[in-house]
Amino acid sequence: MPTLLRFLPLVLLQMGGAAVLAMPAPCRGEQFVLFDVTFSYTKDDADNSKPSKSHYYVKGDTLNPDRPKDWTAPVDYRNGTVHIRTEVLEKPAGGQPTTWNLCYIPNKGQKNGYGCTSTGVYKEKGVHEQDVSMKSFWENDSIVWSQGIKQMDLVIKDDKNLHAHKRSDPENFFPTKVRITMIQVAAGSRYDSSLVPNLPAPGGKD
Repeated sequence: MPTLLRFLPLVLLQMGGAAVLAMPAPCRGEQFVLFDVTFSYTKDDADNSKPSKSHYYVKGDTLNPDRPKDWTAPVDYRNGTVHIRTEVLEKPAGGQPTTWNLCYIPNKGQKNGYGCTSTGVYKEKGVHEQDVSMKSFWENDSIVWSQGIKQMDLVIKDDKNLHAHKRSDPENFFPTKVRITMIQVAAGSRYDSSLVPNLPAPGGKD
């Protein structure tokens, strides 16, 4: 009996260690930065962007060259979320509601042929962040996600969905300067800001 008592703490310690090892580790999940662009945008830029006005095109080297070719497997990004970080660096005074549509342009489309989420509406300078389901935004099912994305079209608009270059008061929208970052997060995972290069310390405005 004394021998058993002497070894009991060791047995319990070993059992406790096994229990700790058996507990599921917190899921950091998988994510990748689709793009991270900082740019100034003027009324002249909006009037002369081609093929469409009020557009800023993210393609070529500005789109992550290591993005997956298939967004459905082996990692499921299609059914995950996108974390959208919008840092408004310059904006005309007056608090005019503004948004950027963020449109996925696929290698292969169906139905409408592309789909768009957005930065959400903002009125002032600062950092604005949100998580959006990849199943919730406009025409998200018009993209053949297994074939990947070839570019992103960013479109500046007012809060009534009117392109900013068509407004009678363009001075309330231009010039502006923004940093927009889109991070794709896999299904079942949670966005982790520590995995995104070159982000400032947390504490910005939501």
